[in-house]
Amino acid sequence: MSFEGWTVFALFWVVFVTTPGPNAVNCITNGMTHGFARSLWGVLGILTQAALFLSLSALGVTALIAASPQAFGIAKLAGAAVLIWLGLRGWINAGKPAPAIMPHPGSIYSRAFMIATINPKSVAGYLAAFSQFVQPDVPIGAQMWAIFPTALLITAASYCTYTALGALLGRAALGAVFNIWLRRGMALCFILYGVLLGLSAPPSPPAGG
Repeated sequence: MSFEGWTVFALFWVVFVTTPGPNAVNCITNGMTHGFARSLWGVLGILTQAALFLSLSALGVTALIAASPQAFGIAKLAGAAVLIWLGLRGWINAGKPAPAIMPHPGSIYSRAFMIATINPKSVAGYLAAFSQFVQPDVPIGAQMWAIFPTALLITAASYCTYTALGALLGRAALGAVFNIWLRRGMALCFILYGVLLGLSAPPSPPAGG
């Protein structure tokens, strides 16, 4: 991958991972609820999903999913249902006091991994990255040495920032009423993303040369 190609890819990835979506909402919610340090397990879950999808994209799996309307439709509806369910549960739990026992890091990690995985935006993003920025005349293995660390570093920086924002909001929300409505606002974001996801169209596979 040339330096110019790497620069364009890096800029694309910055836009891709900084655009607010379910991952960002989850990171903010984690930071508000669990604090910054413990919520980093959620960032690790997103990074695991990113590494998995980068690998699958290199193997052409995401292109196959995007090219199958049935597979994409099933994943889309399942993802929408989970996001709406998470939003409804968050709305209900917003009025309840925070549990005295902090959740196990594994539950924070697995929830973040699940939210990242069920979002077909990921399929569309990784498909776009590999169809537009990978050079077909260069071995994919050689290009992954540039793509992998760039994508993971930018992803980590973005979602650590969202997590820190959530932790700051959690500290600022000292009033119980404001805290409840802030948490309900995050829950509504999950519901909104679920509805939008259910209405979304499948990504277009790259045109054949």
